[in-house]
Amino acid sequence: MIGLTNKVVFITGASRGIGAAIANRFAAEGANVIFTYAKSTHRAKAQEEKLKTAGVKALAIQVDSADTLALQTAISTTVDQFGPIDILVNNAGIFPAGDFSEVTMSEFDETMNVHVKAVFVASQAVIKNMPEGGRIISIGSNVAEYAVTGNTIIYGMSKSALLGFTKGLARALGPKRITVNLVQPGPTDTDMNPADAPLADFLRSRMALPEYGTGDDIAGLVAFLASSEGSYITGSTITIDGGMNA
Repeated sequence: MIGLTNKVVFITGASRGIGAAIANRFAAEGANVIFTYAKSTHRAKAQEEKLKTAGVKALAIQVDSADTLALQTAISTTVDQFGPIDILVNNAGIFPAGDFSEVTMSEFDETMNVHVKAVFVASQAVIKNMPEGGRIISIGSNVAEYAVTGNTIIYGMSKSALLGFTKGLARALGPKRITVNLVQPGPTDTDMNPADAPLADFLRSRMALPEYGTGDDIAGLVAFLASSEGSYITGSTITIDGGMNA
């Protein structure tokens, strides 16, 4: 255990994949977990009940991360019901891929809204009440620093914006002892990028450790950064990708 009992954690996009693994780890560490989800209410409610079996408080809130007001309202609701948010994990994401010449402005706007604007909005809303010693952790991608193919241009572009955001916000919040860090996963076995996908063998061939990571791998790093053991790490980008970017 790493000392997260009764902490209030707000995670965007945690009904499945990496977000769900992070939520599960926080609940196992004794934190109360509030998370957003975009579409499947059935899956989100099942995840909510799973978290509660750890003996903590949990709540799933349906939010489109691109909707500024909805995201701000979800955070206000969390503070009203559970108290100030100790830990924010900006995790919600989408994965646009394809021929750059065919990317539409709608796809561009959606990607930037979910990966960049939502991180800004959630962080700004949370810090109004976040106590000293709080944590803001965003989930980026190793693609921000390594364009493994030419089909993930706007995805990589949006994730790279988080590097500058993380460094600047860490400076701004340092006096309050609030840390701000960026975690950049590489290929991770989820339903969005399964380890048996058509490109999986190609991706493994680019890695120092030729195997996909798991959601639990990412969750372990996030939990460490959120704990007292990670209190001297801020403004940092930590890549966890099996050595793909090595």
